[in-house]
Amino acid sequence: MTEEKENSNKKKPLVLWFIIFLLTITNCLTIWFLLKEQGKVVEQKTISETIIVERDNVRSDLLSLKEDYNEIVAKDSVMQKKIDEQKARIEELIIEAEKHKGDAYTISKLRKETETLRVIMKGFVRTIDSLNTLNQTLVAEKKTVLKQLSAEKEKQNTLIKEKDELKSTIEKGSILTCFNISAKGVLFKKGGKKEVETTKASKTEKIKISFSLGENKIAKPGEKTVYIRIITPDGKELAKSYDDNYKFIFNKSSGYYAGKETLNYANTEITGVTYCEGQGEFVSGNYTIEITCDGIVIGSSNIKLN
Repeated sequence: MTEEKENSNKKKPLVLWFIIFLLTITNCLTIWFLLKEQGKVVEQKTISETIIVERDNVRSDLLSLKEDYNEIVAKDSVMQKKIDEQKARIEELIIEAEKHKGDAYTISKLRKETETLRVIMKGFVRTIDSLNTLNQTLVAEKKTVLKQLSAEKEKQNTLIKEKDELKSTIEKGSILTCFNISAKGVLFKKGGKKEVETTKASKTEKIKISFSLGENKIAKPGEKTVYIRIITPDGKELAKSYDDNYKFIFNKSSGYYAGKETLNYANTEITGVTYCEGQGEFVSGNYTIEITCDGIVIGSSNIKLN
């Protein structure tokens, strides 16, 4: 009996140490699990904080990118529309960043799209700079062309002026000269076969005008119609009729002729004779005579009938 009791007393310390050992192991495991869980919490907290920081960084980048896009102005309407579309997309991404502040995957996607939008923005800037450079080049070229056109126009105006002056000179030079002008009152006898000169108005039937056209090498040759305009002593135009058949143009004006003669002018001196008459009898006084050719008065004379 005593021996069994001794054996029992010997086993008690062993059991106690075993229990202590188990408790120690259990406590160690508990502490280990606690530390592990605590580490996970710290790690999760660190990850969450990192995500939030990244979200804030992405949001900040988006706001900065928004400002950069606001500074871009394109003159081309199509490009400006594309820029406005990207600006609208940035606004959407900012809203998404606010909604998914703890979603690492979404924040990562927003980061990538932000970088893509920045690359697109740089492309817009390069394109606009290129267009501005091209536009400046075109403006400079336009100025050069306009300057050249102005110089050419001035040159052309000078040539036109010189041409007009030359034309005027030629026109003036081509005006025929008229000389040897003679005016006589005449009456006709023996059935009109014989003419007799007279100075009496009562006997005058017609006024005979003789003249010569001078030599002119630059005048246009061909038929030349010479009109005789006579102003009577009472200031009227002498004419057989006052209808359009006796009307003619001279010195940019119009009047009635008393006689006309068509000559074949060959740039050499030629003589013409014209008989002028009116509707009634001639009156006493001075008659003014104007000789016109090619619409210009080229000679004048007068005659006095008593």
